[in-house]
Amino acid sequence: MFPKRQGIIVWLHSLKHSKQMRKYGNVHYVSKRLKYVVLYCNMDEAETIMKKLLALPFVKRVEPSYRPYVKVEFESKADKAKEYDYKLGF
Repeated sequence: MFPKRQGIIVWLHSLKHSKQMRKYGNVHYVSKRLKYVVLYCNMDEAETIMKKLLALPFVKRVEPSYRPYVKVEFESKADKAKEYDYKLGF
């Protein structure tokens, strides 16, 4: 139903060009201090968009977000110290 999305971090020389990033995807965040833009696009278009962005003269570097590939389901492990307190029976 919803297309898979991927974030792309674009490092810029100047923030003057941050509005131009809108035509490559949805701009999620602009960092004024570190001069980067986080934008989201469809996962199947991410590689071509990254190549287009890298060819622009005001772009320092382009990095993909690895969040779609990271496992976000965690296992809960019982605390061993609390486990021994319950067995004493005080």
